[in-house]
Amino acid sequence: MRAVLQRATSASVTVDGEVVGRIDEPGLVVLLGITHDDGPDQVAWMVRKIRDLRIMRDERSVAELGGPVLVVSQFTLYGDARKGRRPTWQAAAPGEVSEPLYEAVCSGLEDAGTHVERGVFGAQMLVQLTNDGPITMVLDSPGQNG
Repeated sequence: MRAVLQRATSASVTVDGEVVGRIDEPGLVVLLGITHDDGPDQVAWMVRKIRDLRIMRDERSVAELGGPVLVVSQFTLYGDARKGRRPTWQAAAPGEVSEPLYEAVCSGLEDAGTHVERGVFGAQMLVQLTNDGPITMVLDSPGQNG
């Protein structure tokens, strides 16, 4: 499982002209990619990291701040552009595998007390954010080769 975390002061996701997810206070935007061998262990690890990573102002976490998280599915995080001019997406898990894991990460964050906003899985989305810092981190769950 791979995630790009961006510290943001505000962010939104729009699908077909409608805002479907929004944060209006300091929090995180998480672009989340799933690969074929991800499962419950990777979900649990990612939930803990997203909540507890101390990348908010004053070296605090979103858990400590009570900050929101906007989670957007992003299969292109597993794109491979090392050869040629056209990336391949073979390392990205198909929707029937990745959608339940994406939902499990969102639910795990909510179960831990985090306010979660979502994009729409598989939709063409417009993501806007004000990156604070800027702070951007890439997380790969342990044991991933992606």
